[in-house]
Amino acid sequence: VGWRESPNIEPEMPNEDKSMHAFVRAALFLGLITVGPSNLLADDPYAVHTSDAGFEEVMDNLKLAIQERGMYINNVMHMGEMLERTGGDLGFDRQIYLKAKSVEFCSAVLSRKMTAEKPSRIVNCPFIVSVYVLPDRPDATYVAYRKVPGSEAEQSPVMAEVAAMLEGVAEAAVAW
Repeated sequence: VGWRESPNIEPEMPNEDKSMHAFVRAALFLGLITVGPSNLLADDPYAVHTSDAGFEEVMDNLKLAIQERGMYINNVMHMGEMLERTGGDLGFDRQIYLKAKSVEFCSAVLSRKMTAEKPSRIVNCPFIVSVYVLPDRPDATYVAYRKVPGSEAEQSPVMAEVAAMLEGVAEAAVAW
């Protein structure tokens, strides 16, 4: 008893169904072209802000924005250096970032409120916002973070507060 490939037993479509099927495929394809990639990424789980300020200035702005809101910076991770070092060790030669750091921070109040409401939200602690520069765009500095899912922010006032805090910190980092 072994595995055998089954013969193709799809029923043949009538000609009118084939033309309708082709029409639907063409319409979907054209729809994707006219919608464009930016609208297709509307459900992107990451928020990305861009600045023409230098990397160090944006990092300083991010740290200030966090501290001004009374939050504590736990750690600054040197992600670009780590990825460059481990990429070389693993045989990857393409440089992903010119510079990249991630800032871990905590709000005792928000962390307490969101985990009291739903204990599994502990995965959101600490909050992380990343700053990076890409090799093909050395004049732009990006600030990115994981968005709170819209449905969760709509259903939970504390998660709406977390979403607003993350957005505010990122905007402040690129705005100064």
